Amino acid sequence: MSEKKTTRTGKDSHYARLRRAHRDTKPPSPGDGRVVLYGLHTVREAMRNPRRRPERLLVTRNALARLDLDAETLERCPVETVEPKAIDRLAGEGAVHQGAALETWPLKPKPLAALGDTGLVLVLDQVTDPHNVGAIMRSAVAFGAGALVTTARHSPVESGVLAKAASGALEHIDHIEVRNLAESLETLKKAGYLTVGLDSEGPEILERTARGTRIALVLGAEGKGLRQKTRETVDYLARLDMPGAIRSLNVSNAAALSLYIARSHLAGGAGG
Repeated sequence: MSEKKTTRTGKDSHYARLRRAHRDTKPPSPGDGRVVLYGLHTVREAMRNPRRRPERLLVTRNALARLDLDAETLERCPVETVEPKAIDRLAGEGAVHQGAALETWPLKPKPLAALGDTGLVLVLDQVTDPHNVGAIMRSAVAFGAGALVTTARHSPVESGVLAKAASGALEHIDHIEVRNLAESLETLKKAGYLTVGLDSEGPEILERTARGTRIALVLGAEGKGLRQKTRETVDYLARLDMPGAIRSLNVSNAAALSLYIARSHLAGGAGG
């Protein structure tokens, strides 16, 4: 019997290389709900968060030293010292992981009933971009907001991209998830919150609407902004005072400015 030989054309070899490259760079999908967080700030704060359930930490020797985690914290999950390529495969192609990636269970969102005693709340009306939501979380923590409220639908789930943009803030703010935003805004009103929707064409300037000891700022997605029902439900529609030629900002920048204005009001004697 003669041995059958197969020949591979240049085109076949090209596609074989593409398949291997895709297989080697695509992050694994456990299929059980775990996520991969990456980046030094993100991983450090996640490992220090007692509410986290870490499963595995992949880290380079240099990054392990820069994480500066004590022995007790490192004992929370297996730690594997690896080369950067192994982290590339876990975190995904293009992820700026800085030599650290954590496989972990995501934090479970809380219901509105779990809202603590905070004077400042940020509400997102179907903001879907994880980069924006992560950046908003970072600003919310920086300005002392006690909770971030999002809708169960049309909002990003926890992911490496979102967590990297949040730069550790994901571990320091209560994430509250609601199904009906209009009803939730009414609940916030009953709890004593002034609800203010940000709108570039709002009739009031934000500084003039800030009052009382509790404020809930509501921001919509870029482009479409707040939904009509949300606009009808909030106490005020307000705009940021911008005298320049550009009258609107990226939603994460608008969040930072509005948080600063609200925090300045609350810190100025009205309560915090």
